[in-house]
Amino acid sequence: MAGVAINEVELMMPELRGPGGDVAAQMRLMWDLVKAPLIVPALRLAVYVCLAMSLMLFVERLYMGIVIILVKIFCGKPEKRYKWEPMREDYEIGTSVFPSVLIQIPMFNEKEVYKISIGAVCNFAWPSDRLVVQVLDDSTDVNIKEMVEQECVRWASKGINIRYQTRITRGGYKAGALKEGLTHDYVQDCEYVAIFDADFRPEPDFLLRSIPFLIHNPEIALIQARWRFVNADECLLTRMQEMSLDYHFKVEQEVGSSTHAFFGFNGTGGIWRIAAINEAGGWKDRTTVEDMDLAVRAGLKGWKFLYLGDLHVKSELPSTFKAFRFQQHRWSCGPANLFRKMFIEIVRNKRVNVWKKVYVIYSFFLVRKITAHMVTFFFYCVVLPLTILVPEVDVPKWGAIYIPCIVTILNSVGTPRSIHLLFYWILFENVMSFHRTKATIIGLLEFKRANEWVVTEKLGDAINNNNNKNKPNAAKPAPKKKSIFRDRILPQELGFAVFLLFCGVYDFLYGKNHYYIYLFLQVITFTIAGVGYLGTIVPS
Repeated sequence: MAGVAINEVELMMPELRGPGGDVAAQMRLMWDLVKAPLIVPALRLAVYVCLAMSLMLFVERLYMGIVIILVKIFCGKPEKRYKWEPMREDYEIGTSVFPSVLIQIPMFNEKEVYKISIGAVCNFAWPSDRLVVQVLDDSTDVNIKEMVEQECVRWASKGINIRYQTRITRGGYKAGALKEGLTHDYVQDCEYVAIFDADFRPEPDFLLRSIPFLIHNPEIALIQARWRFVNADECLLTRMQEMSLDYHFKVEQEVGSSTHAFFGFNGTGGIWRIAAINEAGGWKDRTTVEDMDLAVRAGLKGWKFLYLGDLHVKSELPSTFKAFRFQQHRWSCGPANLFRKMFIEIVRNKRVNVWKKVYVIYSFFLVRKITAHMVTFFFYCVVLPLTILVPEVDVPKWGAIYIPCIVTILNSVGTPRSIHLLFYWILFENVMSFHRTKATIIGLLEFKRANEWVVTEKLGDAINNNNNKNKPNAAKPAPKKKSIFRDRILPQELGFAVFLLFCGVYDFLYGKNHYYIYLFLQVITFTIAGVGYLGTIVPS
């Protein structure tokens, strides 16, 4: 075969070198020469790999769908699976029946939302002498630091035991702040620590509903509440995020909690047993997902986690596309990097059974944190369009259409109210899969941006305030004019839009599978993202 290919090249060389040869014809001829021996086998292998990953994702989604139905039917509420008794003040011993609880609120330049979480936790229905509120402010803006400190002073004057803590450097970022916060003398008597980001607003009964599980079940290390979103209806971008996160909480977290008593800590809206944190080795800043890192290490020590789906904590979704991209980079890169660093440790662990290790390695990391991103991007944005240009490679209908449709329907169960947006959610997720895949590869190979930490921007009421001249504290973002093009125009997304447009036009003219319908819609979505018209546009 190699000899035949060489002879063909030698016979065609004179034509290629002819001065009057048509350039387009010569390029077509070269394409035909390399297509059969190189392109077709490589693309066919890529199709097989993508089909295998699609099946992995399909089986995982189907498994979780079946488990969540069984949990709802047979398992009942957490109060029936675990011991739980309501907290009541003892008239003889007073408030000492309540354990001491530490509340940590890490912050970084949270001008728009710093009052939200501080006010919410200071209004907890919990004895003030058994509560310590710790505001960990890593802000670099002196004015913001002063405002946060004044807010702490205001609540302290009302009898709340609130401490304002700062650091000289931001070493370790959030993990470093949380770790240092636990070293202060005044927290040594605390048994539990609840963590809330600056935009989170727990209800007053948060501790009353969660602490009893920790008191009466000493094997439980973590209680995770469900996130709800105050700005889900702000724009289409926030609606798309709500759909993805609702599935994560309603299905993924519930399944992990019910079957293996393990899931990833979401970094906020949860409460830890401090003894479990210490036994697991404390907070570590080796990745950008310090919350997941701690959860995996505690899980390998044999601790159990409990997800409370009916315990809601309101929070804010990033509503600007730039903030959302930075958040997704961290959420995709961090788990991949953690998997690289902990794989051997998980395999060698002797404290948990083999099924839990398989669940953590295969289901939790490999399928959800790596395969899900890669198959979405490579299969539907690269490999499938390329098969249009190489008709010798065929993609079976079950892999190109049926499996994606079933997986999408299973994903939609988390947010029934947005089912009419399902098709656009697919197109949006395909665009975001590019960023997530890139971040996943960076994390797996530990490239330069593997430990990049950019705090997710919260707007609070900034948009409304900016339009209200009567509010002196209105946010007034003023980006430099020279950065507008850099922040809004995304050349990589536009490049993919051009590539998909070319494949779509080719399929329309010469194809037989009518993929161009999907491709043209995907071109529009990539273009919208590429010119920055996704999410809230902050007025300048």
